[in-house]
Amino acid sequence: MLKTISLFSGIGGLDFGFEAAGFETAVALELDRTSCRTMRLNRDWAVIEADINNVSSQQILEAGKLAVGEADVLIGGPPCQPFSKAGYWSKGDSLRLNDPRADTLTGYLRVLRDTQPRAFLLENVGGLAYAGKDEGLQYILTGIDQINREVGTRYHVSWRVINCAEYGVPQTRERVFLVGSREGREFRFPETTHAKPENLSSDLFSSKEPFRTAWDALGDLPAPSTEELKTLRPGGKWGELLPTIPEGQNYLWHTDRGGGQPLFGWRTRYWSFLLKLSKRLPSWTVQAQPGSAIGPFHWDSRRLSFAELCRLQTFPDDLRVDCGRTEMQRMLGNAVPSLIAEILAREIRVQLLDSALAGPLTLLPPRRTSVPKPEPACPVPEKYHSLLGVHLAHPGTGKGNTARLRSSVLASDA
Repeated sequence: MLKTISLFSGIGGLDFGFEAAGFETAVALELDRTSCRTMRLNRDWAVIEADINNVSSQQILEAGKLAVGEADVLIGGPPCQPFSKAGYWSKGDSLRLNDPRADTLTGYLRVLRDTQPRAFLLENVGGLAYAGKDEGLQYILTGIDQINREVGTRYHVSWRVINCAEYGVPQTRERVFLVGSREGREFRFPETTHAKPENLSSDLFSSKEPFRTAWDALGDLPAPSTEELKTLRPGGKWGELLPTIPEGQNYLWHTDRGGGQPLFGWRTRYWSFLLKLSKRLPSWTVQAQPGSAIGPFHWDSRRLSFAELCRLQTFPDDLRVDCGRTEMQRMLGNAVPSLIAEILAREIRVQLLDSALAGPLTLLPPRRTSVPKPEPACPVPEKYHSLLGVHLAHPGTGKGNTARLRSSVLASDA
């Protein structure tokens, strides 16, 4: 069994994928208490519950019963807040490497230097590689060059921004992956295998499959119990408006450019506001800390259950959780879809470790050809009729109220 060292393991999204590809997690390091409890509940890995900056590389090796150079792969996704697109747009710019949380990158590089695995995989949000704002990516690449000089390794790095839906994950989720070989081998990312059906219809020679959909992922799951449904019904100011949104739509349905009632201005809310899954499309990105009206929601006008979120993240079906809704959503929303980890792990075996794995992917959802009709939308409740009227559209990027306020603050500070 090939051995991995797992850093920033979370609930184990990367680990489950590598497990499906024939790897064993020798040791996992994670700071979050609930995530550590969940890993221990589901697997018998050696779990270190601590901040990476407070744990020596030697302690990690000892916990995994490994010697320097013995681990096959180092995997991990350092916390991504300093490089996330959401953080960038909410603040106008991101602190990135000036953010103390970016120290997690230094921690990852330090463990890579000290443990010297045969290969490594580092995952982060796509914002890590944004053109002109890629200090984090450059920091990693420069750090690996320094490691090679210090300890004599020949780590060669390949990286790519991946939309997981293009590899069969039933969820649109963009992440950047870096893969390196200690022996200097070049890693070639596999070609995409899935695409939008409308793109395939115009390409008679394409060997790709249509995107896996939310129905492919969820279609065989039983409906939540009556008791569970009570916890999944959305509340708050907008909960009763959700049933009026058709499948695959969001609040834009209720604007003067949608097909519903004019309750909101065009693009005056976040895209995920009242966002509902479609049975015929991949899910949109599962979020870690959604507000009461932030989706994606199930087409039955409710929040997604633990089992459903696991399916959208392509986790194994046998997982259990022992925590509240907020912590569960956070753990799953922060995780990496396990199928993309399985795909990359299999390629690492072949290309970098000379250890091919036979057989089909185990975490790829089956295709379900019989798709039920969309759920009918309900009329708008009377309590929202006071919102009916003319609503101005958002004036455009950089012209909204927040941007104007930020500009005035900067001008006054000048």
